[in-house]
Amino acid sequence: MQKFFQTMPHTPSDEIISVPLTASLHSLSEKLPAAALRKAKTLGFSDKQLAHIFSAKESEIRALRKHYGVNAVYKTVDTCAAEFDAKTPYHYSTYADENESQRSPKKKVIILGGGPNRIGQGIEFDYCCVQAIFALKEMGYEAIMINCNPETVSTDYDIADKLYFEPLTFEDVMNIIELEQPQGIIVSFGGQTPLRLSTSLEAAGIKILGTSSEGIDVAEDRKKFGALLDRLNIPHPDYGTAVNYDEAQTIATRVGYPVLVRPSYVLGGRAMQVVYNDDSLKGYIERAAALSPDHPILIDRFLEHATEFDIDAIADKSGCVVAGIMQHIEAAGIHSGDSTSILPPQGADKAVIKKMKAYTRQLAKALNVIGLMNIQFAVQGKDVYVLEVNPRASRSVPFVCKAISKPIVKVATRVMLGEKLSVLKTKFKLKDCDELRLKHISIKEPVFPFSKFLKSGVYLGPEMRSTGEVMSLAATFGEAFAKSALAAGNRLPTSGTVFISVSDNDKTPQTLALAERLYRAGFDLIATSGTADFFKRNRIECKTVYKVGEGKPNIFDIIRLGKVQFVINTPLGERSRYDEEAIGTAAIISGVPFVTTIEAAEAAAAGIEHLRKESSGVKSLQEYAKAT
Repeated sequence: MQKFFQTMPHTPSDEIISVPLTASLHSLSEKLPAAALRKAKTLGFSDKQLAHIFSAKESEIRALRKHYGVNAVYKTVDTCAAEFDAKTPYHYSTYADENESQRSPKKKVIILGGGPNRIGQGIEFDYCCVQAIFALKEMGYEAIMINCNPETVSTDYDIADKLYFEPLTFEDVMNIIELEQPQGIIVSFGGQTPLRLSTSLEAAGIKILGTSSEGIDVAEDRKKFGALLDRLNIPHPDYGTAVNYDEAQTIATRVGYPVLVRPSYVLGGRAMQVVYNDDSLKGYIERAAALSPDHPILIDRFLEHATEFDIDAIADKSGCVVAGIMQHIEAAGIHSGDSTSILPPQGADKAVIKKMKAYTRQLAKALNVIGLMNIQFAVQGKDVYVLEVNPRASRSVPFVCKAISKPIVKVATRVMLGEKLSVLKTKFKLKDCDELRLKHISIKEPVFPFSKFLKSGVYLGPEMRSTGEVMSLAATFGEAFAKSALAAGNRLPTSGTVFISVSDNDKTPQTLALAERLYRAGFDLIATSGTADFFKRNRIECKTVYKVGEGKPNIFDIIRLGKVQFVINTPLGERSRYDEEAIGTAAIISGVPFVTTIEAAEAAAAGIEHLRKESSGVKSLQEYAKAT
């Protein structure tokens, strides 16, 4: 490959127009002359690819390119087809002579979008980017968007003042920054993708608006973050970091199985997994090392049967506003993007809420958060553990904005541009979420593509799998859950048969109360042998059915024949989770509502009870907002 570049002919247009090379780049220039570099860029080679080919640093390739005067120019896609002047033209980069993107004299801010639309990176972050654009325009700034996803609102012709349809890489973003010379750049509204650029951009002298790359790095680096939590005396699950299997096995032995393992700096919980033994851990380490070779593997003690909470907050040096506290229906361990969340929390201990708010303020101050932040907590009894902190907008922000009817993204944008939260809090009538006295309950429920990908398995875990979400609002929890289930395509039954199969850990009075609740509502109960025996010992009428592989007709057959209207299956442990997939697949094929936790089953029971008593009302979001 190097010989290919070296044999390219020299042409007059490749004359060096810059100052002489430094000594450190002289040998690189001999291997990669001006003509070769220009041709490589014309063919689409990135600086990073060329650095790999020539065993150099990306910064060296960039410096050599600048020395040669090989710079990207921007062409225009006329959104009005030349019929009249386009207010928001699209620009894309190429290596040619004429640059069609002209810098305006206005003060400007660049926002980095979420990048390609995929699981873990979707419309939630695009909402934040669009709201930030609106705020910047209101403040008199020219709002410039960099994004490469044509399916987002931020790339619509009438949103940003200027749009660059470019990849979210250091090279491409820096090229635009050098052309536009903005007052600063926002990386915290597009999710994990732009956040990963913060350190390299700040190292290049670019002003990051909001939380600094140092604060972001502390939150992402498990050792630094763990040390911070210890210094603040904030509880957290025992953890460790490893770069190979031997280190990982030592940590897992110390903290005890099961453990939650994941690479650092990944999107949507990608490659995150609950591991139960050494063999599974070894296989995981091999896969994760390939996914994130430059960062260590994070290993945490997995808290089974804990309740998870999410907090979204706005902070700066003048204070912190807890905008929303969301309670997850599913137990801890389910990715927050896949969990059904309730705002405000239902039945949560006031002391627990107070403790979570206190930890949020401590961490916001310690990380010097400027703008939005998200914290995930796990609660066991009255013990509160911090799982992770994201010093950026989270995917729950749009839900919180609509639930509390407050423009928290716009406020966060103003904070990032230097306005004080203490002043904005009064101006926008912001209060901590538990002081809002909301008269309605909001529920966010995920939507999954399982009906289209049956072999992917249906068990929810730490890796995000949902491809969308719905939101419902109502005066009561039961009505809100029934609405969200219907909107997500899981119409709850009001009569028929319920299949229940629970793990030994779920054979509790809580499960008995749930079964009695469904039985009193008129449902017939069927269960596999272990659960059926548990019910019968406690005088709950229940019919026993075969597990898959025990005989015919088994539960898979019964569901497929349409004889089951609701499935409750709570596996525990690796083997049980594999066994569950057959039941889940049958339920999805048959369109039967399916839950995998007792908490989710209790929520469904509340929804069923509402549907049996009364119909749901319809009110606009604006009507709910007026009542707050």
